[in-house]
Amino acid sequence: MPGENLMAGPPETLLPDDPAAREALESGVDAATVAAAHPAYSAAWADLADRAFTAGDAVTSYAYARTGYHRGLDQLRRAGWRGQGPVPWAHQPNRGFLRSLNALGRAAEAIGETDEAARCAQFLRDSSAEAAEALG
Repeated sequence: MPGENLMAGPPETLLPDDPAAREALESGVDAATVAAAHPAYSAAWADLADRAFTAGDAVTSYAYARTGYHRGLDQLRRAGWRGQGPVPWAHQPNRGFLRSLNALGRAAEAIGETDEAARCAQFLRDSSAEAAEALG
């Protein structure tokens, strides 16, 4: 193709929205209820991870964050992501995955999993420098 930029790298991956789950969470429905009804919705798992971490329960936070992270990875792969490339923070549906990734790294650090924490921090920066800054 003439004019194709071969140095551009992989395209951005944009996750699909889940309006029912998003609206439930935004309207104040408890994150556990949203996660049970919409288990693929990473933002609910990220909220649960944040809540557990704030309460001083890093192990439970780690478990919630890992769930949100893996659910997000599944969605990224279905959306065409091949293990690298931008996952923009500006795209609202990506935020649940990015928040889960950040929460996983934070909880990993708290329980002494320093290699996992470093891997998560690097993955977050590689996926979205904007998310790393916003969640830093």
